[in-house]
Amino acid sequence: MSPRAVLVGPPGSGKTTIGTALAEALGVEFRDTDADVEAKAGKPISEIFIDDGEQYFRALEREAVREALAGHDGVLALGGGAVLAAETQELLAGHTVVYLEVSLSEAVKRVGLNSARPLLVLNPRSQLRRLLEERLPIYRRLAKITADTTERSEEEVVAELAAALKES
Repeated sequence: MSPRAVLVGPPGSGKTTIGTALAEALGVEFRDTDADVEAKAGKPISEIFIDDGEQYFRALEREAVREALAGHDGVLALGGGAVLAAETQELLAGHTVVYLEVSLSEAVKRVGLNSARPLLVLNPRSQLRRLLEERLPIYRRLAKITADTTERSEEEVVAELAAALKES
C-alpha cells in the first residue's frame, strides 16, 4: 500500500486544503501527519514544542511519516519540516511527491502574522522566509510534480494535480 500523492510544502502552501479536495476528487482518503502527531501526543503541536521540545516533536513526526507511507493509499500531507529528516527523504523515494509552491507574501497572508505555529512565533515573515530558503532545495529535489498555489483557486490546483497524477 502506498499513497497516491504525498504533499509537501511550506506553511501556507495549502497542503491540508488542497490535499482534502484532491483526495475527494480522486475518491480516496486524506491523511495529515501533523494530525497523526497530535493524536499520538494527545495535544497540539504548539504544546508539544513548548512542553517537550522540537527534537521530541521531530521524532514523533518521523514515526508518523513512516507509518503513513507504509499504511495509507490516499493523499498524504506532511508537515512543512518533515522533509528535513534524511530518513524521511529516503522513505519518500519511489513515492509521488507533490511540492505545493507558494510565494512568501501569499504564505504570510494565509498563515497570518499571529500564527500559532511554533516556528513562526517571533517574526512570522522573517521566520517563514528562513524556512523557505532552508527547505526549498529539498522540496524541489523530492518533487515529481510541482504546483504553484499562489493566487490560484483550490479548484484550479486540484484539477492540475488530478490530471498530473493520472499521467504519472
